[in-house]
Order: sequence, then C-alpha cells, then structure tokens
Amino acid sequence: MRRWLAHHPAVQLDIPTLETERLSLRAFREEDVIAFFELSQDLDVVRYVGERKLPTRQEVWRAIAAWIGHWALRGYGQWAIEERESGQLIGRAGIINPADWPGPEVGYLLGRAWWGRGYATEAARAAMDWGFEQIGFAALLSLIDPDNHASIAVATRLGESLRSETDIFGNRVLIYGISRADWEAGRA
Repeated sequence: MRRWLAHHPAVQLDIPTLETERLSLRAFREEDVIAFFELSQDLDVVRYVGERKLPTRQEVWRAIAAWIGHWALRGYGQWAIEERESGQLIGRAGIINPADWPGPEVGYLLGRAWWGRGYATEAARAAMDWGFEQIGFAALLSLIDPDNHASIAVATRLGESLRSETDIFGNRVLIYGISRADWEAGRA
C-alpha cells in the first residue's frame, strides 16, 4: 500500500531574478494569483492578449502554473514583474515558445496603473538581453495585434522590426522580430 505525504514540497526550479533600475523580474509564486487576477480584470489590459477576455481566478492560476511549467520544459519563461520601490506585482514579462508557436516570443503585460512609465520596455529589454546572453537565441519575436500601437512602439524601441504576420487564437497578429546580430549591433 502506498502512503502519500500530507504535504509535498514544491518542485524547485532555477528561475533567475533579473534586476533593472526600477523593476525586479522574479519567479511567480502562488500568492501572486490574486494580485495578477486583479490587475487583469480590466478589458483594456487583456484586449490584445491570449483569448482577449477577462480571465477567471482559476484561469489566472492555470496561466501562472503554465508559465512555471514552461520554465521546466524550456529553461526560460515568464517572470512576475515587481516594482522595486513599492514591492508591488505590476505584471509579467519574459520569453515563451509553446507548442506550434512561430518561435521564442518576448511578451509582457502590465496593469493599467503602470502604463506610460516605460516599464514594458524596461522589462522586455531585460528579458530579451537575458534570452540572447543566457539562452543564446538566434532571434526573438513579438506577436502583436495590429491595433496595439503601444506594443508596436515597445517592439520598435527594442530594435525589432516587422517580419510577417500570422494567426494566433483566431486573431491576426503581426510578427515583429530581432536577430541576434541586430541585437548585438544595437548594444554597441
């Protein structure tokens, strides 16, 4: 007869923490579910992301579990973005490449209260730099709705340019991208 432990210790993954001038990109924790759920209950925040609807708390829990699982499967993934000054969870950023994706994607989402401060660019740049330096990607993408002018501006500031377009979750998206060579040239 098998005995199950009353409490299973959490699996330990080696998810690095990235520090920028104003942000900390860290591993998601279960206690982030409520804060992430709350910031994603704004249609403008989720308008261009995933299924483009307000997620339930269960869907947020599953998304966070999937992002953590992505680290286990691929060795990279999404980080929780914490504002260093306040210690508050303000969104997510990182690199994803699920099955049937067009390639490794730099993605991000910020709660509305943190828009317009340059945080998306700062977090995405940290993720991009880490991906090229630590993983050694040949290129990175950003999948962006054609109407998401703010994200197009972020991609452009990161040195990405329009490459093509595709369909994700039934929605047309533009594929912005940057090669390793262009990333290196932009750092010189």
